[in-house]
Amino acid sequence: MRDVSASYGSRRVLVDVTARVPRSQVTAVVGANGAGKSSLLNVIAGTLPPTSGTLRRTGSRRPAYVVQRSDVSDALPITVRGTVEMGRWAHRGPWRRLTARDHAVVADCLARLDIRDLAERQLGALSGGQRQRALVAQGLAQEAELLLLDEPGAGLDLAAQTRIEDALAQACRDGVTVLRVTHDLDVARRADHCLLLRDGRLVAEGLPEAVLTPERVRAAWGVPDLA
Repeated sequence: MRDVSASYGSRRVLVDVTARVPRSQVTAVVGANGAGKSSLLNVIAGTLPPTSGTLRRTGSRRPAYVVQRSDVSDALPITVRGTVEMGRWAHRGPWRRLTARDHAVVADCLARLDIRDLAERQLGALSGGQRQRALVAQGLAQEAELLLLDEPGAGLDLAAQTRIEDALAQACRDGVTVLRVTHDLDVARRADHCLLLRDGRLVAEGLPEAVLTPERVRAAWGVPDLA
């Protein structure tokens, strides 16, 4: 990204962001509420066009975008298996019969997130952690080169968080580039790369230990220095 800005109507949400996301690694996007984290993902996903600047992606496939579980209606009449199968539409197109390989990919993603026993359950009947794992499995099923996730572990119990973290680590080992928004600084510190945003601007970029210094974290969250 070079000098990327974006707006919702008259409200600017990103201002002259220049950054890079390293291939086959986990990049954490952090910042306070309203910092522009989700907007950054939307620009990269192509759902929010930038008002200025340039964006370049290597590879030919569209990114896979895993939304928060709260963005999916409880009334949606679909099973967990059907949810993950939708991830194959990126290759087959909607409503086309899945191939044997498609079914194998779906089965593998269900196994990675430990939700095989939930495959025939309705998505809306699941707990928050179970539903989020199903959505991550759907993202992995797209076999995209770039996987975008908006707070995939927020509000989940330790078991669900661990399953998701393990699945993302395996995806990186398989060559997938992971870009994730998180409010959890411990999660961000375990990432390979970090982007710190404040008020739509990039404050710092690089290794988490260099980016997430106490001074920068306090400034990004608007916490005064008590020293």
